[in-house]
Amino acid sequence: MSKYILFFVMAVTTHSFSQSVKNTSYKNQAGERVLRFEMVIPLDIKNAWRLFSEDNQLQKWIAPVSHIELRTGGSIVTNYDSSKKLTDATSITMPIINFIENEMITLKVNLNGKFSKNTRDTDRNLQEIIQLRKIDDKHTKIISSMVGFGDGEDWDKTYSFFTKGNEWTYNELIRIFKK
Repeated sequence: MSKYILFFVMAVTTHSFSQSVKNTSYKNQAGERVLRFEMVIPLDIKNAWRLFSEDNQLQKWIAPVSHIELRTGGSIVTNYDSSKKLTDATSITMPIINFIENEMITLKVNLNGKFSKNTRDTDRNLQEIIQLRKIDDKHTKIISSMVGFGDGEDWDKTYSFFTKGNEWTYNELIRIFKK
């Protein structure tokens, strides 16, 4: 084996995966916006899945008040205020459209009163698809893609809101591993 190939193999196998959130958003072939964030976390895929499928894990990074009913037709309910209950009017409910254990989950994003009436009235397809991909036995790639954004100024504001919010949320996930 040449010393250059050996160096390359050693560099790849000893590479420490960066723990950062990357915005890889784009427009799909239909011209629709896809808000996409990617990150690699230092967990095997089964433990990475637990971060998205168990209450006590969701509470570490999504919101202090969190509950998941993991089933097609179930939901994730969260509240960022630890003094509130899941039944509080400020809680956020995201229905689970579908999931494949250890691979992906699709959530319907419901727009609340913080968004314009026009945006709420025209929302039909806003969803977040979260995919988990095995890198190796100790690393999993997480890909979050939001699709279903409409057009116009109100939708531009909605897209901007989720750009900031999703980046913040996934950085909270990364912080678990930086402690």
